[in-house]
Formats: sequence, structure tokens, C-alpha cells
Amino acid sequence: MTASPVKDTTSSPSHGDVLAPKHVAIIMDGNGRWAKARGLSRSDGHREGVKAARRAVEAARDLRLKYLTLYSFSTENWRRPAGEVRDLMGLLRQFIGDDLPRLKGEGVRVCIIGDRDNLSPDLKALVRKAESETKDNNQFVLQIAFNYGGRDELARATKAIVGAVKSGALNTSDINEGTIDRFIDTQGVPDPDLVIRTSGEKRVSNFLLWQAAYSEYLFLDVLWPDFTAEVFESAIHEYCNRERRYGGVSNATS
Repeated sequence: MTASPVKDTTSSPSHGDVLAPKHVAIIMDGNGRWAKARGLSRSDGHREGVKAARRAVEAARDLRLKYLTLYSFSTENWRRPAGEVRDLMGLLRQFIGDDLPRLKGEGVRVCIIGDRDNLSPDLKALVRKAESETKDNNQFVLQIAFNYGGRDELARATKAIVGAVKSGALNTSDINEGTIDRFIDTQGVPDPDLVIRTSGEKRVSNFLLWQAAYSEYLFLDVLWPDFTAEVFESAIHEYCNRERRYGGVSNATS
């Protein structure tokens, strides 16, 4: 668990008369298809995807979001060819190495969510460094979901809760939704208002299964390397035109 233990409940910024999101999560999909269409390797596509991720971070801050979560490597991605997995690991190393000084200077807090047990020692050290050096920043929170899966996260949280019960630190009668919030990877970070998936695929792919229970979803035909600030802004406008009822009654019928 990498975030502050206090849940952020501050209000979202307003876009005109509509309450805008403060937390957007993105399933970054389409690097391979983007590369194939151009006769390039999948590794080339992933490198372009990193550039798109940088643009997304900059755009999120320009749009006055408070939190951005990027799904960069899933627990299922280990099934890909070994060379591609190696390249993806290298890209995280490169991203942290190249971007950490700038992110730190701009007040960005970096959090890595996911299972770290089977990451290489040097990658674990880089993750700890990124989080440690930015832990006091409060302008913007960038969560990178790496070796992450929603089911795996809930399984790990369940084990931790069981351990707390066995140790006497927690009573089973006290377990509720708030308990799970305290034991999942995103502890302290508000649930995403909007989840975007690029590439035209329409599935959630094991991403933030607990946190996105009431999120709005937007599926875009844009391949991830083509994701721009303009596309991001358009997605925010789409969100602002929706009515969120959280199980309640529409304002139009109330």
C-alpha cells in the first residue's frame, strides 16, 4: 500500500456548470496494433506508448485533475513473449530514470500499485526510490499499475485482512467496505470517476475491479500511441455530459 492512509474526499473542479472528474484511470491499449499498422515492432509501439503516457500526465494536470492512474503492465502480461516482457520492464526503468527528477520538481507524487514480489531487485529498488522521493508531493498523484490485476489485488488484501484478524489487530465483526479500502493497493486515493480504455476494445481487463464499481467508462477507438491532449479533453467533456446517480434517481425524474 503506497498512498496516504487518509481518504481524499475533496470536491472535484468544475468545468462550467458540470462537476468534472478529479481521478481518471486509463487502460492504455493498442501499442501493438499501432506498430503493426506501420510495419514496426511491438517494442517500437511500446516506446511510443511511453510518449503517450507522458502526454497524458501533462494533459491531466492541465485539465486540473488531481489523480491519474495508468495501467501499464498486468499480471496477465507475463504470458507474452519473454523479449516483450523484458522490453516492458525496461521501459518502466527508463520512465522512472528519465522522468523522476522532473516529476519530483513539479510536485507529482508517484505511486506504483500491483504485486512487487516477483519483480527484479533493481526494479523494486527503483519503485521504492520513486515513491520515497515524491512521498511529500501533493500537487498531483500519478499511480502506475504495474504487475497489477484486480483479482490479485483483492486476494492479497484478503490475505492481509486474515492476518490482521489472526494477530488480534482486527475483529471480524468490524470488517466492512472501509476495511477493504484500507488494505487494497490504492489505499487513501479516491475511486476513479472515469475509466478510459483506448483501442476500441470494450472490456475492463481485470483493472480496478473494486475501485471502479461506480466509475463511468469510456471506450475510445484511438490507439494508445495516438492519444493526445485533445483526445483527453474530449473524454473529459464526454464525462461531464453524463449524469451520475450512484443508484439513485435521475435529476430529471426527481
